[in-house]
Amino acid sequence: MPVLLICAPDPLDHELHDTLLWRDGIERYVADRFEDALTTAVAAHPDLVVVDRELPRALRLIQDLRRESPTRSASIAILTRGAFELDEVAFLEAGANAILRLPVGPEWEERLGRLLTVPRRRRVRLTVKLEFEGRKRPGVERLTGQVLDISVHGMRIECPAALPLGTDLDFVVQLPDDLGPVLGCGRVMRVAGPGSHGVEFYALEGDGAERIERFVVEEG
Repeated sequence: MPVLLICAPDPLDHELHDTLLWRDGIERYVADRFEDALTTAVAAHPDLVVVDRELPRALRLIQDLRRESPTRSASIAILTRGAFELDEVAFLEAGANAILRLPVGPEWEERLGRLLTVPRRRRVRLTVKLEFEGRKRPGVERLTGQVLDISVHGMRIECPAALPLGTDLDFVVQLPDDLGPVLGCGRVMRVAGPGSHGVEFYALEGDGAERIERFVVEEG
């Protein structure tokens, strides 16, 4: 059963009642203070944490959730209202996976479904070759980095460059299955620190997805 933690200064029953978050089969916890949110998260091991940006110290909460071992792999969504504001990028840089904007829209169903389904990941040290459109100079730049963990949806990498959020990447990674490299495209969705990035896949060539899934499952 998926576990959900909602962190908000005021009840969100009315706003979220018709979403996937309020359906049967989800174990829900609610916290209305920073201290209670962190304590509950560590104890409950949620699959998804929804943080209202109006919660005092919301940014600090995301940073702490990413530091704590029991919550490091949870999906985190920021709940906000109104038009996009530039300071929302700070939440993504701190480790949030998504920004959900009220009122609830038709795109929420698919996004919440993905956030609640935490894919199995495998910790590894694999070489990855990256290509992306240069920002400091014209043309394509190439880098070599390390994959630190991988799932069917994405990977966490280290590389000797600061890749901004939203950077599109072509990548080549060699799994230890002697079947040749896996080629794909991804996008930087998290910046976890200097040279550390979360990359979400949006295309994998051939049987790349099946090979990654087999590789991850073998760990279990």
